Amino acid sequence: MTRQLSLPLVLVEGFLSSTSQFFWGKFEDHLNRGSNRRRIIFASVGPVSSLHDRACELYYALKGGPVDYGEQHSIEFKHSRYGKVYEEGLYPAWSKDNPLHFLGHSIGGSTIVKLIALITQGFFGPDAHPDMVLSVTAVSAPFRGTQLVYSLGESVKAAPAVRPFSFGSILTKSVHILAFFSPLIPLPFDLHAESRSLTYRDTSFSQLLSQLWKSDWAEGKDAAPYDVTFEAADERDAKGEGAFSRNTFYQSYTATMTERGHPNSNQHSTPFAQLISPFYITSRLISQFDFTFLRPIPSFFGRPQGEYPEKKSPVPPRGDLEGNIWAAGEEKYRANDGVVPLFSQWHPSDCSYVVSVSVPRPCLKHACHGRSAHCDHRPQSSTPVPGKWQVHHEPNRHHLSIIPLWYGSRSQIDFWQDLSDWLENVEAAVSSL
Repeated sequence: MTRQLSLPLVLVEGFLSSTSQFFWGKFEDHLNRGSNRRRIIFASVGPVSSLHDRACELYYALKGGPVDYGEQHSIEFKHSRYGKVYEEGLYPAWSKDNPLHFLGHSIGGSTIVKLIALITQGFFGPDAHPDMVLSVTAVSAPFRGTQLVYSLGESVKAAPAVRPFSFGSILTKSVHILAFFSPLIPLPFDLHAESRSLTYRDTSFSQLLSQLWKSDWAEGKDAAPYDVTFEAADERDAKGEGAFSRNTFYQSYTATMTERGHPNSNQHSTPFAQLISPFYITSRLISQFDFTFLRPIPSFFGRPQGEYPEKKSPVPPRGDLEGNIWAAGEEKYRANDGVVPLFSQWHPSDCSYVVSVSVPRPCLKHACHGRSAHCDHRPQSSTPVPGKWQVHHEPNRHHLSIIPLWYGSRSQIDFWQDLSDWLENVEAAVSSL
């Protein structure tokens, strides 16, 4: 099979991010070093929307037409079935024979995985095929959730409820107010809230006050905050949404800004040198988070994925839970980039191993590359292989160090040049089939 070279690259941003090349800077100078310049497509999706809604918005932004969130989904979550209408898509020719590369930052990476899952399920009809996505590159993506969402306000025992007066509660109220007055105020980003009827043209002031008291959207399961909880990640894994497409190439870039406190300890702390970082406080919150209060118990405590005990059911004693997470290798849950713990950045679903006497055991789902004191998997060839994640680790980096904000740093330049080479290698591998 022969494919054209230099296929377009679609950029998918994360939580509260706006699609603007101004912030991304001059990365194209390093991505396009050869004579063939790769087209870059900035695809706008809801900055606070759920992964399902973002995936739908991404699909129709590229293909064109009215965004269809699905009849069953819209009934379940009580919003309109259709959203924004794209008279012309950003890439109408997108198909199995005209695939695209995708690059996602933060929940942008999770959005791409959700998109593939919906395509595989037939959500977008028979013409959509998983091979439409040739490659996925994720940077600091919370595939398996992050404890930061609980520290900022999500209930540890009753998600998606939000604690009053928390940062999450304040953010929720701010989004509702901005959405209500959005027809009058130019916003730095598109909320993609057409299906929610949140503006003053669609709802009354009294209804706004009601939503400020308790948001049906932000305190429901159809919103970004819930989708980055461990509970939501386990639910997706139980449905098989993290399954890899056999003809799609995957890679992820993980980052950590924490350090091991002691050579014989798995505890992580944020170095004082990172004090000026915008993620210093959040990094400490993640590394010091007490997992034993979480209900339901996350799968990485040793509970098999797919089992979801009721939140009021008996649970193991706290000491047993602490022992489980230590036995599982606590370091990867504490090391973080200021927003996402390391283990969550690797790939969707848990690692799987072949029983072997060799140490360390290679994960069947990903191969590690780069300098990583935390990755407990044997480094393997960097040659792109479809259907398996290649993991690159960047130490001493925070959540925004690689993308999307442009600093012009050596590490950013290296990232874009490496990505350029990898995309070319993927296309060469496919062309040789």
